[in-house]
Amino acid sequence: MSYEQMARLEVLNAVNNISSLEDLNELKSLLAHFFANKAQNAIDAMWDEGKIDEQTIEDWGKEHMRTEYRHASHRS
Repeated sequence: MSYEQMARLEVLNAVNNISSLEDLNELKSLLAHFFANKAQNAIDAMWDEGKIDEQTIEDWGKEHMRTEYRHASHRS
């Protein structure tokens, strides 16, 4: 069994035990913190390896990466 398959089983097991909106919000928060921590660790590693610097982070803060929103009535 792959790690991905094992992770799916763990998540399904967790979801099966959700019995309230409070539980759902707690699970969502835990997942958000998990992925935020993974992202922070990756950024820290890039910093330590010299792949990014303060200017890179400043540039990221100025980027506009959203896809333009187009209302359904304006689609061709």
